[in-house]
Amino acid sequence: MKKLINDPAAVVTESLRGLAAAHPELRVELDQRIVVRGDAPVAGKVGLVSGGGSGHEPLHAGFVGAGMLDAACAGEMFTSPVPDQVIAATAAVDGGAGVLYIVKNYTGDVMNFELAAELAAAEGVQVESVIVDDDVAVQDSTWTAGRRGVGLTVLLEKIVGAAAEQGADLAACAELARRIVANGRSMGAALTSCTVPAVGKPTFDLPDGEMELGVGIHGEPGRERVPLASAHEVARLLVEPILADLAFTNNEGTSDEGSGEDGVICFVNGLGATPLIELYLMYGEIADLLAAAGVSIARSLVGPYITSLDMAGCSVTLLRADPEILELWDAPVNTPALRWGM
Repeated sequence: MKKLINDPAAVVTESLRGLAAAHPELRVELDQRIVVRGDAPVAGKVGLVSGGGSGHEPLHAGFVGAGMLDAACAGEMFTSPVPDQVIAATAAVDGGAGVLYIVKNYTGDVMNFELAAELAAAEGVQVESVIVDDDVAVQDSTWTAGRRGVGLTVLLEKIVGAAAEQGADLAACAELARRIVANGRSMGAALTSCTVPAVGKPTFDLPDGEMELGVGIHGEPGRERVPLASAHEVARLLVEPILADLAFTNNEGTSDEGSGEDGVICFVNGLGATPLIELYLMYGEIADLLAAAGVSIARSLVGPYITSLDMAGCSVTLLRADPEILELWDAPVNTPALRWGM
C-alpha cells in the first residue's frame, strides 16, 4: 500500500483538519467530525444535512456551502456516522425552518439517521428524511436492503440545496427530493479494487483482464464479473440497464412528470483513480448512446464527485429533468467541490 498518510487510524480526522485549513469559510468541528457552512444557522432557512462513511470524497463535506448542504457528518472509513454526529450537525444548522436529512440507502446510514431524527424531534426540531436509492445494479446488496444510494445523491444535494437557499419550506424541499429520487438512476463499473488504509490491501481481487459490473461505492459486488472491454462497450453496459429501468424519453408511453420531455442531467462520475481524460472519453460514448436512444442531454457533470478511495472505474447517473429542476441546477453554488454562478 502506498498512500500519503501518517497513521491509518487518523486519516479521517487529519483529512478534515486539512479541509478546515484549505477552506476557512467552513466550520469544521474535529471532535464531532462534522463540517458546517460558516454562516450557519441561517435564520428561516431549511437546513440540509447529509453524511456517510468517509472515503467518498468530495461527497459529502466537499458539498457544504451556499446553495448546497448546510452540514455533513463524516463517519469512519466506509462506516456510517453515529447519531450523535447527526444531532450535533442538526443543532448547528437549525435556523427555525426545520432540517432535511439526505441519506444514501445503506443500512447503517438509514438506521443512524432515523435514530437521530427521533432524538431531534424530541428536542422540538422538525425533521424530514429522504432516502436515495438510485443504483439499478442490484436489488439488495451486502450493505443494503433495497437499492444502494450512489451518484444521484450529488445531483439531489445540488438541486434541493438551491431550493432551500431560495426559501423553499421543509415540505417543499422533501417533496422535491423525493421527486428527484423517483426520476434518477445510476450504474457503475470497477476496473480495480480500492484499498482501505486501515486494512492495507485491496478490498477484493480483480484480475487484470476482468472488471466488476455494477460495483458499489464500497467495492461490494455488483451484477457480475465480466471480461474487460473497450470504453464503447463499457458505456453500453452502463447505459442500457439504466434505460431499461426507467423511461427517459417521452416516446415510451409515459405520461408521468419528468418523463424526459425536458431532457436529462447526465452525470459521469469517476470512482477515484480514473483520470478525467478517460471520464470525458466515456462521456462522449455515453452521449452517443443516449442520442441514439432518443434521450436529450440538458445538462452534464463529469468528474470524481462520489468516489471509492482509489478505485478505478466510473458510474453513470441520469436524472429526468423538468424546468424547475434545470433552473435549480443552474442556480449559484459555492462549495469546495462544486462552484458556479458566484
